[in-house]
Amino acid sequence: MDGGTESKLIGLGSFPLFSSSSRRAAPAVSNLCRRSSARNWCHRSGMEQRLLRRLKASILRLRCRSPSGTLPFVENFTYKEINKATNGFGMILESGPQGTIYKARFPNGLVGAVKRVRSQQLGKDTFFENVQLLGRLHHRHLVRLKGFSEGKYRFLVFDYTENGSLKDYLHDPLRTPLNWRTRLQIAIDVAAALEYLQYFCDPPVYDVSVNSNNILLDENFVAKLSDVGFIDSDFNCSSESNVTCSEDDTKQKHRRLVFQFGVLLLELITGQSLFNEAEIVQWIQESRFAYSIHKMVDTDLGDSYDSKELESLLIIARLCTKTENDTLISIPQILRYLQGQLEHSAL
Repeated sequence: MDGGTESKLIGLGSFPLFSSSSRRAAPAVSNLCRRSSARNWCHRSGMEQRLLRRLKASILRLRCRSPSGTLPFVENFTYKEINKATNGFGMILESGPQGTIYKARFPNGLVGAVKRVRSQQLGKDTFFENVQLLGRLHHRHLVRLKGFSEGKYRFLVFDYTENGSLKDYLHDPLRTPLNWRTRLQIAIDVAAALEYLQYFCDPPVYDVSVNSNNILLDENFVAKLSDVGFIDSDFNCSSESNVTCSEDDTKQKHRRLVFQFGVLLLELITGQSLFNEAEIVQWIQESRFAYSIHKMVDTDLGDSYDSKELESLLIIARLCTKTENDTLISIPQILRYLQGQLEHSAL
């Protein structure tokens, strides 16, 4: 890969799309980004944001206070139902710093993953509001919230994914290695989920961590982003920060997600957990990295990968992990380019 390849693919100065064949689509994508940004809550006046949020909260509280205690988008389970569905909390799927996740089988046929909410500090109304906001998120590449339980203990019930996490498939030697095409498709799936959260949700959702442990795979290896929401891992409301954030705050959050996506691309390529991200990022930003790209490919892939696609993915990863403030690539640009790569290779 010569020094002009990156410039040829994306035009570093003006940041059009990546290839000459894609430049015709650049204005459309740019217009999409501008229209999406114009709809962003963070571009509204502070007073309007606060008034709209209060109105939305009032409406949600009224809808939450139904006689049955149910929410329109999700199912309300009792503690007894959760306990029975998880076989007395004996069907453990995962246990780690963020808590324990249990597999659950409910009488109505729902198979779910149950996560206990560690924090009990939120009031009931605020808890219901945030659960409903989570329940409204609906995208093929997001793990769907199916239900909740509110009482002495609080639980969230999500869709169960058959194949576990991407991290398992990249790092567990007992798992069948993912082929190159599947890895490229996973990158596309995650980019599509991020575009939905940032450009098609009102308010936009930035409370998500993009890493292989939070990317789950269903029975068809369709990737789904998990741990997404308006709340953090301790279930403290963070929707306030989403709604009242300044334009600079929005750009900073967007940069963080783009950076994480770049690191994810590197993990898909290398099959390695990038514990020392700073060292990896420094390496990929160096000019001589082009001469060693094939040495870093996951050995499980052998020679079964497309060299041009590898080169393109590394260029995207390089752009995503740039530290300069004026070199920001957008999620829609990444998504359209990756989709174009997959369509081109299918011809």
